[in-house]
Amino acid sequence: MYHIKDEEFLRGKVPMTKEEIRFVSIGKMELQDNDVCLDIGGGTGSISMEMARFARSGKVFAIERNDEAVELIQKNKKKFGLENIIVIKGIAPDGLKNLNIKFNKIFIGGSAGNLVEIIKYSYENLAENGILTLNFIVLENIFTAIEELKKYNFKDVDICQLIVSKNKKIKDFNMMMAENPIYVITAKK
Repeated sequence: MYHIKDEEFLRGKVPMTKEEIRFVSIGKMELQDNDVCLDIGGGTGSISMEMARFARSGKVFAIERNDEAVELIQKNKKKFGLENIIVIKGIAPDGLKNLNIKFNKIFIGGSAGNLVEIIKYSYENLAENGILTLNFIVLENIFTAIEELKKYNFKDVDICQLIVSKNKKIKDFNMMMAENPIYVITAKK
């Protein structure tokens, strides 16, 4: 199965997890066909779409607070024919409290300042041996996440920094343009 390229997504002005970061994050989640997944801070839905393609017999819940982003997730869901995605308009973790679901995989791509509460929710709603994957640009969030993961005794904590540069054509030459470094943290319950 191929991964979806960035240019295939409908985007607008909504932030999106770039393809190289998506590939690593999705790979670290070890997705299975029947997984029940949660994408917190869905953005354009790029992570949700990839999760849904790997968990074809499962479900993917995507929570997003931004109206334009919710609409983009719905449009991308339709574009890629992924009926196993359920989109929730709201802010995590409060917008998830009525789900009463144990997730196999949880991805945190955005926290809207609620990272501590979201990690607590993730611990309480992640199935045993479930995988939590977090993406960060902001250093303070990395430190907060590490402390919270320790607090809840997550195991096999893996921290990876990805620095991606992509070529930009200038006449007949290629100039490498750096993107933001991203930290990918993965842990098991």
